Amino acid sequence: MLGLAPDAARLFLPFALVIGLYVSWTDLKGMRIPNASVMVLALVFVVLGPFVLPIDVYGFRLLHLVVVLVLGFALSVVGVMGAGDAKFLAAAAPFVALADLRLVFMLLAATMLAAFATHRVARRTPLRRLAPDWESWTRDKDFPMGTALSTTLTMYLALAAFS
Repeated sequence: MLGLAPDAARLFLPFALVIGLYVSWTDLKGMRIPNASVMVLALVFVVLGPFVLPIDVYGFRLLHLVVVLVLGFALSVVGVMGAGDAKFLAAAAPFVALADLRLVFMLLAATMLAAFATHRVARRTPLRRLAPDWESWTRDKDFPMGTALSTTLTMYLALAAFS
């Protein structure tokens, strides 16, 4: 049993999936996560959260957003991560129950490895011709983390929804 109630996860999942697909695509194509997608993700939690979470849990989860935003901003300033990645992490943070943090970190590690390997292999194969204008193909030192971040959130919500 996960810390996020299945009913809450089932409500959040379709929104996170659509937003996550968009975030993945924009990060792969242009190496950026649009502010609008981050704002919509946060808005999904703000609007729907009170319907599926107890008010004290809801308030504590909003605090997750603030804490992760401050930490992410600091990491972005020192060059550890991109600003879009930091903002996406902050917007995704309220969806995650603290009790599930270990699972989320394991999912993130797995999706990061899978996304990195898949991206690096695909850019050296004819698959690259399907999207020849993607900026992510040409960046050797950068990686479109939006793909791994959004996949992690979607997988977490799916696991919680169907557990």
